[in-house]
Amino acid sequence: MKAIEIAAPGGPEVLRLTERPMPVAAAGEALIHVAASGVNRPDVLQRKGLYPVPPGASDIPGLEVAGTIVEGDAAALRAAGLAVGDRVCALVAGGGYAEYCAAPVGQCLSSPANLSDIEAASLPETFFTVWSNVFDRGHLQPGETLLVHGGSSGIGVTAIQLAKAHGATVIVTVGSAEKAAACEALGADHAIDYKTQDFVAEVQRITSKAGANVVLDMVAGEYVGREIKCLAEDGRIVIIAVQGGVDSHIDAGLVLRRRLVITGSTLRPRPVAFKSEIAAALKRTVWPWLESGKVRPVIHEVFPAAEAARAHALMESHRHVGKLVLAW
Repeated sequence: MKAIEIAAPGGPEVLRLTERPMPVAAAGEALIHVAASGVNRPDVLQRKGLYPVPPGASDIPGLEVAGTIVEGDAAALRAAGLAVGDRVCALVAGGGYAEYCAAPVGQCLSSPANLSDIEAASLPETFFTVWSNVFDRGHLQPGETLLVHGGSSGIGVTAIQLAKAHGATVIVTVGSAEKAAACEALGADHAIDYKTQDFVAEVQRITSKAGANVVLDMVAGEYVGREIKCLAEDGRIVIIAVQGGVDSHIDAGLVLRRRLVITGSTLRPRPVAFKSEIAAALKRTVWPWLESGKVRPVIHEVFPAAEAARAHALMESHRHVGKLVLAW
């Protein structure tokens, strides 16, 4: 099969089209003939040598795919209500940038009938991540306020839509007026340009000093200390990336007095059973939203798989709004 491999740690140019043996579906797995592969920031970190592959995972980058099941564990497929020939999208721990990919059946979801394979490939990584962190860890409730940093990112556009569908108010931070408009068009109630505005002051103004209930933080670093200052009582910060660094200085007194929670998680190394529970929750709650059009994929650009380097260069430029996808 054709696949995209990382020739050596480095820039986008180290991604190259190659041939690899086809994977074999192990017990509990399905083999997917991949039509499209989603591109995510962890892929960029892996390419740079900054995100080690979990034990047992493929060294081929790519954490999400969509396509057709061509073979697999019959009992596991039957238990999941799936079969050979079904269109699915799947979250994987690696191996997504390839024509064929083996995925745990529990991490496969039927591709919504109203979506193309390109659209379905843009779903798993961000939808699993947002559900796990905003809803399971952050416990966002209807009527609460969510602050999302990086509102125009793949994670951001997903968080906006899921939180709005859930009945929450959404505030985002973005880096331009164009990105602010894009987020508001997706349902964000307020967009703060972090280059010209202080997000702490703006959140306090927008919420009449009540503060945000949940913060989805992809920055960390000095942002954590600032986020504490704009949280409501019993507020929660959920850290999912550290683009701003790992060192944070916080006012521990505020944490105590306002009963705040600072948490975080990574998804890739978690066991199949954990990810399967997220898939089941998405199937129950979010898939009907996708099928009805209440929530939709947001794709900035689709690249031929052989041009994965161009997709990575665009991701690192921060010029995109939503997801980037490779088509096979």
